[in-house]
Amino acid sequence: MPVEVIELLGCAPGGLYVDGTLGGGGHAEEILKASGPNGRLIGIDRDSDAIGAARVRLKPYGDRVSIVRASFTEIRSVLESLGLEKVDGVLLDLGVSTHQLTTPGRGFSFRDDAMLDMRMDDRAELSAYEVVNTYGERDLERIFRLYGEERFSSRIARAVTRARETGPVERTRRLAEIVVGAIPAKFHGRKTHPATKVFQAIRIEVNGEIEGLEAGLEASVESLATDGRMAVISFHSLEDRIVKRAFARMANPCICPPKAPGCVCGRLSTVKLLTRRGLKPGTTEVEANPKARSARLRAIEKI
Repeated sequence: MPVEVIELLGCAPGGLYVDGTLGGGGHAEEILKASGPNGRLIGIDRDSDAIGAARVRLKPYGDRVSIVRASFTEIRSVLESLGLEKVDGVLLDLGVSTHQLTTPGRGFSFRDDAMLDMRMDDRAELSAYEVVNTYGERDLERIFRLYGEERFSSRIARAVTRARETGPVERTRRLAEIVVGAIPAKFHGRKTHPATKVFQAIRIEVNGEIEGLEAGLEASVESLATDGRMAVISFHSLEDRIVKRAFARMANPCICPPKAPGCVCGRLSTVKLLTRRGLKPGTTEVEANPKARSARLRAIEKI
């Protein structure tokens, strides 16, 4: 949703922007174009492959770009290290990148057979292998249900723990086979692979995507200058709910009883909502990029 992102961020010449999930640099390049000739962009990502790809793509923009390997949850310390305090806009494009999904050795997808990994940051200790082979049945069921919203989470967790009794589950295809076998055939979807939700859940667990999201949102808003804007793209309903509720709470922080004659708690709004409902991609974009079909875009402005 590049057009909508640029519009909601209000990119302008001379502005200072942060792409907190740099990826291959696609959105970052659009921000640089819209803020030319002297706008500046700080790109943050914890994936070394993404950092490398973005450096190549954004090289023509020279010193207008600063790229830092970190998590967007560390935005405050990143800005401080660069001698910066406030920015005019922040973008977060949550979830897994196309590059991560399509690189077999990363172990994110069952489409290619690879060792289970799924780490966005290869310096992290926890990988998909550890989750699948060391988590107890109850913990596996929890993450499949919570992060994957998988209706057959109990059956799948039981199947995984039984399968590893004869040896570790090491590869993506093997895990996908176990999941498929645990889900009744009549519930195998035509549009999505039966193992999609389980792989998503494991990826979220491995990378701590939910735990750090709310803190990252608050730190990002804190980093905005007055009238600065923030846009967030999410691809998972749980992520979108967290973003929606966090933005709503910042826009209306009052905790007075509904029947109170007036506000006495003294809590003031720090943002105003630019999107009352999450924006969805258009038909043309979904046809060009099917992954975008579940995207939701929300934005706020600092006041």
